[in-house]
Amino acid sequence: MSLADKLVALRRQKGLSQQALANVIGIHVTQIKRYEGGAALPSLEAIKKLAQTFKVTTDSLIFEEKELLPNTDLALQFQAINHMLPEQQQVIKQLLEGMIIKYEAERWSSRKK
Repeated sequence: MSLADKLVALRRQKGLSQQALANVIGIHVTQIKRYEGGAALPSLEAIKKLAQTFKVTTDSLIFEEKELLPNTDLALQFQAINHMLPEQQQVIKQLLEGMIIKYEAERWSSRKK
């Protein structure tokens, strides 16, 4: 579902008019109409205010549902990790963080060449 469609659905769910939503987040109603029509994208500040108003995460507004989910193999591994003791989970978390930092460092250093 597009951001525009999500905004329309959430606004209607809350029973708000476009004008009422505009008043709540402090922008002109024309901007709400443009967001909902797909003619414009909200600024980061507007997205934050929309998320707060609708009591949803900014991620849920921006991303498609499956965009943030791990692939099937990783999801199964994360489920297995979820059943481990907290100490074991902490070790795995530290290993993952180290690998991510290493990957990002290599990626950044290869860009500079």
